[in-house]
Amino acid sequence: MSALRDALRDLPDTVYADLLESEDAYLLVIDLPGTTGQTVDARVEGGRLVLEARREKDVPPEFRYVSEDRSLFLDAELPLPLDATGADAEGSVERGVLELRLPKQSAAPATTIPIDD
Repeated sequence: MSALRDALRDLPDTVYADLLESEDAYLLVIDLPGTTGQTVDARVEGGRLVLEARREKDVPPEFRYVSEDRSLFLDAELPLPLDATGADAEGSVERGVLELRLPKQSAAPATTIPIDD
């Protein structure tokens, strides 16, 4: 899981993220103010989580930017832990906070291997 933790630290300074783990899933929580479910795309490809988010900004027509420090886009590819899977993953955005629940792959049930003599 350290590769994912390291990748989260490499996100832009304006992006805050938490990684939580339970016995059966990982929960990734990322603050993305100004985003909605329609402006965020998250998918798992080849053991990586690909995130693309677009922030909506409403600027009154009589104003122009003097300084703009809030990025409009986030494009990130994050390595997933080996036991994370995109199958049955769930995501939501509420008030600009993205939550992604990535289930862990189930281990095969314990089995006794018969030994013949």
